[in-house]
Amino acid sequence: MAGKIKIFIVDDDTHIAELISLYLNKEGFETREVHNGRKAVEEFASYAPHLVLLDIMLPEMDGYQVCREIRKSSSVPIIMLTARGETFDKVLGLELGADDYIVKPFEPKELVARVKAVLRRYENKEVDMTKQVVLPNLAINHTTYTVTYHGKVLELPPKEFELLHFLATHPGQVFTRDTLLDKLWGYEFMGDTRTVDVHIKRLREKMTENDVWSIKTVWGVGYKFEI
Repeated sequence: MAGKIKIFIVDDDTHIAELISLYLNKEGFETREVHNGRKAVEEFASYAPHLVLLDIMLPEMDGYQVCREIRKSSSVPIIMLTARGETFDKVLGLELGADDYIVKPFEPKELVARVKAVLRRYENKEVDMTKQVVLPNLAINHTTYTVTYHGKVLELPPKEFELLHFLATHPGQVFTRDTLLDKLWGYEFMGDTRTVDVHIKRLREKMTENDVWSIKTVWGVGYKFEI
């Protein structure tokens, strides 16, 4: 990434936001702090960050709503910050388009390591995702983040799009659920493999025609894109 990397810190606890900012500044990142969900949505476009650190519990608009609004226009990496450890919170955030999460309280050094890992993963993904896919009745365009299926544009959340694109650009290869979690959600993702199953199920529900290609289940192993 050219220039200084900008991190958008959205947390209603000013002390935590300042501490995170301090550690990130020491690592050479530029930061901006916002303590309100609605203000975060308003300032996101003008600041144009490379990564968002997003608390769940925010005034006016919670982190889930903020994540949903950001994902309407951007695929920028988002790390959710939460004081809650329930699987429901983690899975919901990831299914809304977050790339990772970290549970409070956390060590600042761990947070910095997560930020660097997600940014590296995002850079690598940007290179891989330049591949376009054109098949009978299916076109996957990374530039516009759109999927055209039988002449109609499908509305896919970011992770569904990335999962479909990844499988379609590796036709015939079988990937385990753990491998897909590692490739698309990251090696530090602590959720279970049902996250992959849920996303596959949703993709299949949106692509119901009898096509010459399909997402196949390889029982006991994982999934593959078959042509």
